[in-house]
Amino acid sequence: MWVALASTIASPTWAHDGQSVTVVPKFDQVLPNILGKSLRVVEVAYTPGAAFPPHTHARSASIYAYVLSGDIDSKENDSETRIFKEGESWYELPGAVHSISRNASKTKPAKLLAVFVADSGKTKLTIPAQWDTRNSNNE
Repeated sequence: MWVALASTIASPTWAHDGQSVTVVPKFDQVLPNILGKSLRVVEVAYTPGAAFPPHTHARSASIYAYVLSGDIDSKENDSETRIFKEGESWYELPGAVHSISRNASKTKPAKLLAVFVADSGKTKLTIPAQWDTRNSNNE
């Protein structure tokens, strides 16, 4: 069973079978030239074999992800699962369902940096995936 200690921008940790994913806020700044938007950066650390539960993000959020170390398995919406290696990156569309987000290695940790541009004042940027996310309130 997954245990979510928090689901906001403030340091959530997910644990399952001794594996964990930790999210640490690194930066949060209102963008003065884009009314109502903020730039937020989090570091996501995966222990060997750990996976983040399926999720989506605030519908206002555009996300750029960059792999700092290790290899990350990722799948969004109807795309194919892809392994991103250290130094590689991807972009997530607002409202995308991120069904796979896991460390591709069972023996080495992995880490990524996620950069969000989202509505200012939103604290819940990561939302557990639901069967029909189009009808959920992910704003």
